[in-house]
Order: sequence, then structure tokens, then C-alpha cells
Amino acid sequence: MTAEATPSMVAGTAAAGPDDTGSAGAGRAPRSRSTAAYLRYAAGKLAGAVVSLLAVLVTSFFLFRLIPGDPVKFMTGGRPVSAEQIAAYRREFGLDLPLWQQFTDYCGKALTGDLGTSYQFHVPVIDKIAEALPNTLLLTGTAFVLYTALGIVLGTRAAWRHGGLGDRLNTGLALTLYSIPSFWLGLLLIIVLSVGVGPVPGLFPTGGMESGGETGFARVVDVVHHMVLPVVTLVAVEYGQTLLVTRSALLDEMGGDYLTTARAKGLRDALVRRRHAVPNALLPTVTLIFVNLGRTVAGVILVETVFSWPGLGGLFYQALSVPDLPLVQGLFFVFAAAVIVMNTLADLLYPLLDPRVGR
Repeated sequence: MTAEATPSMVAGTAAAGPDDTGSAGAGRAPRSRSTAAYLRYAAGKLAGAVVSLLAVLVTSFFLFRLIPGDPVKFMTGGRPVSAEQIAAYRREFGLDLPLWQQFTDYCGKALTGDLGTSYQFHVPVIDKIAEALPNTLLLTGTAFVLYTALGIVLGTRAAWRHGGLGDRLNTGLALTLYSIPSFWLGLLLIIVLSVGVGPVPGLFPTGGMESGGETGFARVVDVVHHMVLPVVTLVAVEYGQTLLVTRSALLDEMGGDYLTTARAKGLRDALVRRRHAVPNALLPTVTLIFVNLGRTVAGVILVETVFSWPGLGGLFYQALSVPDLPLVQGLFFVFAAAVIVMNTLADLLYPLLDPRVGR
């Protein structure tokens, strides 16, 4: 290497420096724009969730005041009482105030986490909800895991072999079970598997969460025994929706060029399905999963009522029959809030799964 060449190389290197820095800056700029776009997208979704929660708060107050029935008559147990006693009850629970003042008091307390006091249980509504919530999550959470996994697996297999006998049987059974009212299927299972029909003995309890008197592992077995029929009911009715959504989304992906390319590279069919097709088809299923996850908090009112399960769904039905306005309002708000929160989380997750969303 000559001495004359060295300065020119140094100069060339120095000249290349700004270009390299510029390239790095250009690489950072799209990432910055992408982050800013996601933050704007997330802020819009969070603002929409807050507005939805406020709308639910307003709706829950006025909606249940249309229910016929006088809570004061329930609180007096049908006993003959004087006008002074009735007036005292109304003052105690704020029912003597003008409607607008009841509404402002309700909203002000709700924003601080105070959902009022139950008329029938005489305890804070939030305490009653906290007491029943674990029972609902145990039942509906178990069913959620089972019907989601079953729906995705069967929906994937049905789509991959669409038009075949398995596809027709899976789709037909899913549509049939999805169209059956859950309370009717629950009653049918109680008649056949709890009461017993003909030679079929009663194998499971008719309702409740446990028999009582059991401790330790025996209690766990007893609770599982009581869970079988309500879980089977929920899985049978709900798995079809996940199956059909997964099947439809995967069918849309199966004509993609990237799958043809993957097969041309010699990948096995099962690997193409698992590694390429299914992940790209999961966006609609993710939405459904998050919606169903929100519903696990609400439980299924009719199923919990049919099986006398001591969860939020059964508590809502019990409060609605009074009507226990603070408890009904509190439960309705919690049910709606769970769905809104899960929908918002799904929306925030979308751009991470598919960068095209939110741009």
C-alpha cells in the first residue's frame, strides 16, 4: 500500500461516517414513528374504554329502576308496618331523595369504589361480590380453558380438512350445541345424570358447590364432583363459537402464497399448519378469547341458577328478584367492566400481533 493511498482511504472513511450515521438515524426514525402511532392508538382505545365505563355506570342506575317491585316491601318481609317505619327504611337507604340526587350520590360513591349496601344482605355490595367471585372464576374459568382449547383444536382440524366427513360432523355438532339454550341443556343433564332415567343411575349432584362436611383433598374431590355437570354444559354450548371462528379464519389463510412456498421448501403439512397458517389465523380468535375471558367474571347467570352454583350469576338472579337495586347495579357494572377491560386489552395486543393494525 502506497503512502499516497493512505490519506485518500482515511478521507473516504471520514466521508462515509455521516452516511452511516444518517442510515442509523433513518432506521431509528421509522421505529419512533411506529411507537408514536401505537401510543396514539392505545390512547384512543383507553379513552373509549373510559367513556364506555361511564356509560355503563349511568345505564346501570336508570335501567334497573324500571323493574317493577318495591324494595321496602321486601325489607319488611311482608309484615304490616306503619307509615313511619316505611319512611324510616326509605331514609336509611336514600330512597326518599329525588332521583337526580340518588343518581349523583351513586356516581360519586361508585367512582371511589363504594357500590352501596345490599338491601337483602345488609353488607357492602363490594364485599358480597368479592365473596362470590372466586366461585364464579372456578366454574367459568375451568370451562373457559376447556372450550377454548377444544374449539381451537377442532376448528383447526376442520379447516385443514374442510369438506371432509370430519369437518361436516364437527361443524354440524358445533352449530347444534351452540343453538341449544344453556339452561335447557343443564336441566336435561340434571334429569339424565343426576336424577337418573331408567337404567341410568344418578351419578352427579343436582346442584350446589359442595356437600359440606368434607375437608382437605376429600373436599377438593367433592367440589370437582359438583362442577362436572355445569362445566360440561358450558363447554358444550360455548366451544362451537370458537371452533367456527377458528375454522373460518384458517380457511381464509389457506390460499396464501406463503403456505405454497412453505410446502415447496419441503416442510411437512402438519408443520406448515402449526408454524405458518394457524398463527396468522388467530387474530379473530384472539378477540373472541378476550371477550370470553371477560365473560368468565360475569359467569353464566342461567347455568349458575340452574345448578344452584353460589357465584355472581346466581347472586345476580337472586338480587334481580327482590329487586336489590345496589347489588344489581354493582353486579351489572362489574360484568360490563370485565368485558370492556378485556376488549381493550385485545385491542392493545392487536398491533403487537399484526403491525398493520393501528397504523
